[in-house]
Amino acid sequence: MDIGVDLSLDESGVLEAESTNDRSFTDNNTLDSESTAQDVPAGSAGESLSDAIQTSSTEAAATDQAGLYPSVEHGDDKLKPSGKRVTFPSDEDIISGAVEPKDPWRHAQNVTVEEILSFYKQACQKLNCKPIPKVLKQMQEMKDLTQRNECLDLKGEKLDYKACESLEEILKRVQFKVIDLEQTNLDEDGASALFDMIEYYESATHLNISFNKHIGTRGWQAAAHMMRKTSSLQYLDARNTPLLDHSAPFVARALRISGSLAVLHLENAGLSGRPLMLLATALKMNMNLRELYLADNKLNGLQDSAQLGNLLKFNYNIQILDLRNNHILDSGLAYVCEGLKEQRKGLVTLVLWNNQLTHNGMGYLAAALPCTQSLETLNLGHNSLGNEGVHKLKDGLITNRSVLRLGLASIKLCCEGAVAVAEFIAESPRLLRLDLRENEIKTGGLMALSLALKVNTSLLRLDLDREPKKETVKSFIETQRALLAEIQNGCKRNFILAKEKEETEQKMRQSASMAEIATEDGTREEEEEEPLAEEKPLLSASCTSSLPSASPAGGPSAISVITVTESTVPPGTPPSPGRCISVSSPGRGHKIFMVTRVESPPEQQQQQQQQLQIQRGLPGAPSHGKEASKKPGGGNTPPTHVSCGLDLEELLLEASLETGRGAP
Repeated sequence: MDIGVDLSLDESGVLEAESTNDRSFTDNNTLDSESTAQDVPAGSAGESLSDAIQTSSTEAAATDQAGLYPSVEHGDDKLKPSGKRVTFPSDEDIISGAVEPKDPWRHAQNVTVEEILSFYKQACQKLNCKPIPKVLKQMQEMKDLTQRNECLDLKGEKLDYKACESLEEILKRVQFKVIDLEQTNLDEDGASALFDMIEYYESATHLNISFNKHIGTRGWQAAAHMMRKTSSLQYLDARNTPLLDHSAPFVARALRISGSLAVLHLENAGLSGRPLMLLATALKMNMNLRELYLADNKLNGLQDSAQLGNLLKFNYNIQILDLRNNHILDSGLAYVCEGLKEQRKGLVTLVLWNNQLTHNGMGYLAAALPCTQSLETLNLGHNSLGNEGVHKLKDGLITNRSVLRLGLASIKLCCEGAVAVAEFIAESPRLLRLDLRENEIKTGGLMALSLALKVNTSLLRLDLDREPKKETVKSFIETQRALLAEIQNGCKRNFILAKEKEETEQKMRQSASMAEIATEDGTREEEEEEPLAEEKPLLSASCTSSLPSASPAGGPSAISVITVTESTVPPGTPPSPGRCISVSSPGRGHKIFMVTRVESPPEQQQQQQQQLQIQRGLPGAPSHGKEASKKPGGGNTPPTHVSCGLDLEELLLEASLETGRGAP
């Protein structure tokens, strides 16, 4: 059955369908998609038309109900708006957030503690979490909010994501030196949020995230971003926070860039293997990190030690390397010592405590010690070195000129090894501290240490067990007590001497600086009075490492290094039996040395006449400085010397000859 369908637009712009069938639709009824689809019979043309009617009617009905699009009428190729309008929500309802400025502290306003607490409580209420009492207490105790406060201590608090988000109200208004997040049960979401805040607001210079085992990959990724972007973070403690294979690349990329981070704690972080390889490779290019702590990571004596050795070969900026409680072994020590040989400057402290080292590895260390010039602290405690290991190490320590502190606690040392240590003490002019606790050092070893301290003047602290060791002869126990007292007194004596020496050097530095100031003032006055001093011209001579001699052409002598000047005597000054010699050395200011020579009046008068003849160029004057240096009195008066070791009078007379040659 054929059905004719007419399509037209009604007054409201909705597509209408009228059938030629007896079925009629009233004007008050609206088109319904479901009824239209049911009423139209099946047919190829009818189906397509009914589909079009159904789609258009459904869209028109939905549009009519929502009221989002105004109805329009076509006429003269122009769209005419209908009576319906489009409305939008108010600004307060449509704006859900705002972007912070790049520098959040540029336009920071002064706020009070009460205002910060109010913001924090409102944030907690909005996030449906309880304010942390520890935070409220610390905020109430704060006084100066314009400077970095000492610490935000959250140690032991359980911080979920909501608690971390609420802390932003504090971090965006107050900066701290230390933020302690140790053992706060951070998860990936909470850690990511906190690290982003600390990076953005430059919240801390020291950050402790230790004992958080669930920060995950996203937490480490945010931490790496913080390390790379922040300019204030100098210290990061991540002890007992696992840094696994999938998280290590983020941290390695952050460490490759020389940021502000100077101290990094990664103890017990599971670094053995690929994580350590990535970190060591990145740190080869890092220029700012100064302290690296890698204890308790089960580092082995093969690949891990090889990575550490390569790190020491290329990085001369790390000053402290702590490798305690690992499995470096003698094989790994060989790799480390190869890198240590390249440390002409840089590494100051090396800790190898409890790494299962034996006397076999001490040969590598003894060969490396003479090469390093910066190592000051070496800790080999809790390794089974024994007497043989100390014997091997002794020659390297004596040759080394930098070690100041040596740790040999619990290395299974006996009296024989203590004698070798005593030999090193006697030879060392700079050793400050030595730790020999938990060793079997008895009377013989203590006697050797006591004798060495009578020669040594630098050792300030020698750590030994307080209680004497058991001896077969009971009287030796009292001997041990006496020797321990002698050793302690020797260290006290060295301490007093060192303190006195330091005070003396400080006074000398102060007096030298005052003398330089006074000399500069006196030199200016002397230069101003030079044109007036015609009767007694200044006699100057050049002083080099060798005695100056006249040039073959009779020209001036070599360029002066130290100038010796006979100062003029102001009028009215009483006569003195000697002369005042001004010696000016290169550098800042002039250093004055008073050289006094006692002469009998006839000799002094005769010498002055001789000098006047030289200055006037009269005949009969000596032609060479060495002849002029001979005294009329038979040379009984000893020659006067300056600090450079030359004959002062010979120097002055030679200069006078040069002056006489140049006189008109």
